[in-house]
Amino acid sequence: MLRRVRCEGNHTDAMTLTVSGAATRFDTFSGEHFVLIAGFLAICVALAVLGRVHRGSLAEVRFRRGFAVLIPCFTVPMQVLQLLPGDYDVATSLPLQLCDLAWIAAVVALWTRHWAATALVYFWGLTLTIQGILTPALSQPFPDPRYLMFWGMHFLVVWAAVYLTFGLRVPVTWKSYRFAVACTLTWAVAMLSFNAVTGTNYGYLNRKPAAGSLLDLFGPWPGYVVVEVAVVCTVWALMTWPWVGASRSAPGRRAPVESGEPRPSAAG
Repeated sequence: MLRRVRCEGNHTDAMTLTVSGAATRFDTFSGEHFVLIAGFLAICVALAVLGRVHRGSLAEVRFRRGFAVLIPCFTVPMQVLQLLPGDYDVATSLPLQLCDLAWIAAVVALWTRHWAATALVYFWGLTLTIQGILTPALSQPFPDPRYLMFWGMHFLVVWAAVYLTFGLRVPVTWKSYRFAVACTLTWAVAMLSFNAVTGTNYGYLNRKPAAGSLLDLFGPWPGYVVVEVAVVCTVWALMTWPWVGASRSAPGRRAPVESGEPRPSAAG
């Protein structure tokens, strides 16, 4: 079922495909998975370099907005398929996970360079979406369209975060941190209420996943939710501190653009 490819990232489903009588199995940290991660990391580096090279030019605007248009090409079909009668399940098919919100933030951030959208894709993408890359909950093999859409969504969101921050240097500040924390807490409260009414478990906020996970280390509900929030806030603070420190240590540098379009150079 398609609903099993959601970006929950806390366990990995083994997948088995029989082709001409031979069984092929995909596992986390298999050769195929390592190849995907290697390619993913290589493009992360390339996007960071590209962003620095064409920052402030017309080429940046064209590339950034093309990037923004590309993301829905993977995510919208994936969501539509999950809402079809054969795949729909209220517990897994609704676009209520933070990963579902992260790709929307990525599109807005790439199109506008706005600091708020960039904050969300940076913090959500580099801590939550990336979990789906490291521990993919995926059951379809290549070249199944669902396989391509799963990896496309996860890769593109993280690539957007890397390109915007490490490449274009859209600033990450304590204001960004507070905004991301506030949005995430608002989402968590909304999901706790929605889960309680519908019996679902989006975000694993109302009960732990059946399979073992890191949440098992954080005690019973609701204590593990409080610990999880504290851990996430701490990690995000550590992700903010180097950017703020770098900005303070270079007072002579031009202030980065928080939102809107850069002034293109003639070379663009």
